[in-house]
Amino acid sequence: MAENLLGGPAPTLLPADHPDVAARAALAAGEDLRTVAARLPAASYAWGLLAREALAADDPVAAYAFARTGYHRGLDALRRSGWKGHGPIPADHEPNQGFLIALLALADAAEAIGEAEEAQRCRTFADDSDPAARNL
Repeated sequence: MAENLLGGPAPTLLPADHPDVAARAALAAGEDLRTVAARLPAASYAWGLLAREALAADDPVAAYAFARTGYHRGLDALRRSGWKGHGPIPADHEPNQGFLIALLALADAAEAIGEAEEAQRCRTFADDSDPAARNL
């Protein structure tokens, strides 16, 4: 990785063997999303997708629970990877995407249940991590 010339923390990259990678592969192979989330509970990607599905089905309470699970699982993984609570979390690094998807789903679900401040904090966190996350 190139040296960070801006003086801030280096980008945090979740490892290539993060459960999100296995979750993506299982989903691509046609496995049911809920089955994947149950089998790989540390996979933020599965929880984030469950949250998106619940939002699309107009079930913001379920979406909030799914998104919060994915968010916290992702925070745990980021901390294990050296993240200190700030700094870039690149969206183009596939293992990071599940956390970012869950974070943005949490923002949407929080807004849907009337938690406007939490929704804004989550969106700011996503933008601070990588503005490209909004395109996931």
